[in-house]
Amino acid sequence: MNADEEREFREFVAARSKSLLHTAYLLTGDWEQGRDLLQTALASTARRWSKLRDRQQPETYVRRAIYHAQVDRFRLLSWGRETVTDTLPEQPSGQVGGGDWADTVVQRQDIMAALRRLPKRQRAVIVLRYFEDQPDAEIAAILGVAQGTVRSQTHKALATLRSALAEAGPSATSSSTVSGRGVIA
Repeated sequence: MNADEEREFREFVAARSKSLLHTAYLLTGDWEQGRDLLQTALASTARRWSKLRDRQQPETYVRRAIYHAQVDRFRLLSWGRETVTDTLPEQPSGQVGGGDWADTVVQRQDIMAALRRLPKRQRAVIVLRYFEDQPDAEIAAILGVAQGTVRSQTHKALATLRSALAEAGPSATSSSTVSGRGVIA
């Protein structure tokens, strides 16, 4: 990578890291794993930066690298040993700041737990569509699938999320909804 390419790459990272980290977090459900995932994807992108055909759309390449790195991590045995639980190890003794804030936190936890239980591709489709506001064509390009697959995976994921949030009870659905148009919290 020459000096101009390195400058372009650094500018891209500075401009888009926050958004890409948010995507990685939503795919993993953990900020530290999300940071690791993003670093892996950016390292891969840096190695191939000079060979990217379309320098105007490097974000698509990085998002694809994030998705594939996430899939690869789940295939490793060391990542499969962790168990996600529905209860936090430490519960606060009282509600600080009123019930509204606590309800919001519980709702977000319920939504994140339901999102983590989705299969990897369905989770990726939901994250890219509703959290990153990507169109079907862009999602299909990132994941390397047909647009019809994106739509069917979205339909299945939303049905699963609706069911999971209904089981979580009124705290998860009182002010958050999962509809065919988006996840609103």
